[in-house]
Amino acid sequence: MGPTASGKTSLALKLASDFNGEIISADSMQIYKGLDIGTAKPTVQELKKIPHHLINLYDIEQKLDVYRFVELAEKAINEIHSRGNLPIITGGTGFYIRALLYGLDTLPGDAKLRAELDAEYDNPAAYEKLKELMQTKDPADFERWHMHRRKLIRALEVFTLTGKSITELQTLNKPKLRYPVISWNLCWDREELKQRIAERTQIMLDAGWVEEAETAIAAGILNTPTAHQVLGYKIIGEYLDKKINYETMRERIITNTWQLARRQITWFKKQHPEAENIQMPMNYELLKKQFSKKI
Repeated sequence: MGPTASGKTSLALKLASDFNGEIISADSMQIYKGLDIGTAKPTVQELKKIPHHLINLYDIEQKLDVYRFVELAEKAINEIHSRGNLPIITGGTGFYIRALLYGLDTLPGDAKLRAELDAEYDNPAAYEKLKELMQTKDPADFERWHMHRRKLIRALEVFTLTGKSITELQTLNKPKLRYPVISWNLCWDREELKQRIAERTQIMLDAGWVEEAETAIAAGILNTPTAHQVLGYKIIGEYLDKKINYETMRERIITNTWQLARRQITWFKKQHPEAENIQMPMNYELLKKQFSKKI
């Protein structure tokens, strides 16, 4: 695990090659078909070389949530084990990874209330109203999930039922790992990571990201239940509509990606006490040697 552009895919591919591994993507957007460049999916050659799971399963109009992700990931883990291979979970969607490792949300819920909240807030027009409400009622959960409408609605549901934030309730209940895992959090110097993000953004744009986004927008991605959250496509849409120029588009994507990386850094630091921090760039041969002693 680790922030975007931290080298997770590269490390996972090396480990999978050296230890008979199969990779399970823990990226909530790589599961969608057609979002290849913008989600930094492994290349076609990499997908052929190493078995991958939870990539290119859904069309963009299909809905993915954490419950379905855990179900799919558990199935993949069992299948990989049945072949005598090593499951390697790789990605930056921290909420999904935590749910898989520690279990799904056991916080209270009410189906009728949730349906009412979904009807009122689960649409782009009401999103700003939802954020204003949560910033006042539940600033802790607002800070964690203000970029994720569905998570924010869930936080409002829990707050309405308990009068407490999810953040507070999770602090009171210490979870236990569901799997014996070796867990790594890839850490970079922040200035180096910023530079990596800027360089990767340009590589992605040069590789045809604008054209990919144009196709996805024409297919309705910006109005989909889950895939609309994918980073960068809305900004590219503004460029395609001639609302901003190329340089503004590029800089805004870099800025938004860095903001995402900062949230990921905070999440993995606070939500994964089991994880060993790996300072990047790392010595792979040394890491490989240490890893071989643990498995």
